[in-house]
Amino acid sequence: MNSAASNPVLIGIDWGTSSLRAFLIGAGGEVLDQVSKSEGIMHVKDGDFEGSFSSLIEPWVKVQGLPVIASGMITSRNGWVETPYLPLPSGAQELADALVAHQTSDGTKVIFVTGMTTDHGDVPDVMRGEETQIIGATAFGMSDGVFVLPGTHSKWITVRDSQIDDYSTFMTGDIFAALRQHTILGALIEEGPFNQQAFERGCAVGFAEGGNLLHDLFGVRTLPLFEKITGNMVSDYLSGLLIGAEIQGANVASIKDTVTIIGRDDLADRYEVALKAAGLKSKRAPDDIVAKGHFLIAKAAGLVS
Repeated sequence: MNSAASNPVLIGIDWGTSSLRAFLIGAGGEVLDQVSKSEGIMHVKDGDFEGSFSSLIEPWVKVQGLPVIASGMITSRNGWVETPYLPLPSGAQELADALVAHQTSDGTKVIFVTGMTTDHGDVPDVMRGEETQIIGATAFGMSDGVFVLPGTHSKWITVRDSQIDDYSTFMTGDIFAALRQHTILGALIEEGPFNQQAFERGCAVGFAEGGNLLHDLFGVRTLPLFEKITGNMVSDYLSGLLIGAEIQGANVASIKDTVTIIGRDDLADRYEVALKAAGLKSKRAPDDIVAKGHFLIAKAAGLVS
């Protein structure tokens, strides 16, 4: 444990589909210590979420008794405790008022943050976990604006007056993985370092013809066939094409402010490149933004003072 962990008041857990992070949080909302594992909800053996939870917080056994708040896909139908969805607009107080409590077999109380839902053309959209990160952004002065959270299912979120006002989900990461692994396009890919030129070229096509994506995807096959791009450019071209189409679908023409990117890896780097290529300004949110969200929601609920 970090030696600075002298005054912990809360344990926050960010439990997603593929990964799991826990934070020991101090009285000012600062992260005192953290643990990260690859035990997302789809990788928990025999669905033993309670066992994974106990193992996760084991390093902090001396501070047991602290309130525990958890967010993410752990509250989905495939997770530990399914919680309902809040309608929009909603913010920290609405999330605090909708917390769901669960008691483990050893008496530990875990408080779950619920997700959010909205409709676009009578088709529901949902999120679980991203709402907590957005609440955390307010701690860094990012209370209004447009946010993008890259991932398997990327989210574009609009925040007004510190409340989540609207959002849309794009299955960009899922589609990239499926095309790479299960179509003829994957056979053309040669591994290599990131090729920004190919990526930006793909972005340009995605920006220009987002609605023509199913046709443009065939170009991922024909461009290397006619030696207009090399094999080590294919993957980045495909990535750029999909991300470009996503950005176009997010109605970039209406975005006047700087887009805040919430992400921790090279995928967030790609979005930074793509947004610049689209003529948009961007900035990166701090890595521990979700822990700030846990703290602010817990504070609104009276779990911490």
